[in-house]
Amino acid sequence: MARPRTPKAKAKVTGQDKVRRKKFEARTEVKVSEGVGDPPEWLLDSEHNKPREAWTILRREVPWLNSSHRMLMATVCNQLGRLIAGQEIGVQASVFIKQCLSEMGATPSAASKAGAKPDGDKNEDPAAKYFT
Repeated sequence: MARPRTPKAKAKVTGQDKVRRKKFEARTEVKVSEGVGDPPEWLLDSEHNKPREAWTILRREVPWLNSSHRMLMATVCNQLGRLIAGQEIGVQASVFIKQCLSEMGATPSAASKAGAKPDGDKNEDPAAKYFT
């Protein structure tokens, strides 16, 4: 099975657009200028579910998401909100969350495919000292 395409926005955040410049320069994608924004009005927090809190966390931790991801984000936040509220979820819900996060490029394996570096791992150019 082929590896999913890395969106240009994600490549820009992770630095892959510079590492594989030709690959991403030639790519044309639909331009969505709006970010993911605030959660929809119908997504409500309660004692047993915190989807709005999950939305805020995902928006901060996955900065390449845009308005075209809102429906996928709302569905995954509904499940993540249950976890945040301390509710038990089943295996199917866990698998669903993992699949959604992977599709959005928000898992370690999805990030590694785009070449994201772990926190604190400085990828310094050895030639930089010669070109100051």
